[in-house]
Amino acid sequence: MIDRKQNVIKMAHQLFMDKGFQATSIQEILDYSGISKGTFYNYFSSKTELLLAIFKSIYQKLEKDRNDLLIGQDPSDIDIFIAQIELQMKMNKRNKLIALFDEVMVSNDVDLLDYIKQGHLNWIRWLYERFVDIFGNSKKAFLLDCAIMFMGILQNNLKYNYMANESGSSVNRVIRYSVERLVKIVDEVTETGDRLIDPEQLDSWLPNCKKKDQAFQQNLYQTLLAVKKNLNHDHLKYANLLDFIQEELLDSKNPRQFLVESALLSLKSGQLFSEKVHLQKLEQLIEAYFTQIEITD
Repeated sequence: MIDRKQNVIKMAHQLFMDKGFQATSIQEILDYSGISKGTFYNYFSSKTELLLAIFKSIYQKLEKDRNDLLIGQDPSDIDIFIAQIELQMKMNKRNKLIALFDEVMVSNDVDLLDYIKQGHLNWIRWLYERFVDIFGNSKKAFLLDCAIMFMGILQNNLKYNYMANESGSSVNRVIRYSVERLVKIVDEVTETGDRLIDPEQLDSWLPNCKKKDQAFQQNLYQTLLAVKKNLNHDHLKYANLLDFIQEELLDSKNPRQFLVESALLSLKSGQLFSEKVHLQKLEQLIEAYFTQIEITD
């Protein structure tokens, strides 16, 4: 059923890219994907819900691919950040997201408009968190302003560079140029102490990002304890990885998914446990935790 639903999402996305969201009828989706109307409404309550499912599918893959670029890398490496942004820009173009977003903006559909708004805020949060990785905690107070400015700089540089020359400069060059300007801005605002928006504002914009369910906390703690007890030998390194996962998920305001998943990958790569059922449960808890954040966002 899941594969069939994903096929409908894929087929509908192709139709929306070819014809546009508004111009594509549900009957065309049924014909193109080879399903009945009853099956369609078993999966989606409306065409709007289908479009939301397309957006979520695209951004789930983006987040995975973006995080994969950081595995085994230094999060402060600005070239990795540039590669992540380039990946996102190419994904936007490949999936014709700008055209779909433009249709949403004139649709007056509350659910779609709210999703776009939340998407912008989530991107600002991601930029802010990556800037903390790159520029450090000492500049943290100014980095939300810098994230907002960078988003505007990048989008307009891409737009007007293309208008000035349809072939345009390479996406990588435009991104790198924008990032170089950003570095100067970060230095300037830090030196002057100027700030418009306190980063704490993110918690009110995206309140669900900081919620940590008490039952989840207890479950995670018990699972981590069980994993530690099942280490074959005194592997201090791996015990430290387990402590890091606990601190990141329970103590950090903005848990960094790519680092948690990287730590989990290191744990899974060795023959460290007398039995792995607890490690599998830990993996399920981590996956459920970040999936819930995506849903509530």
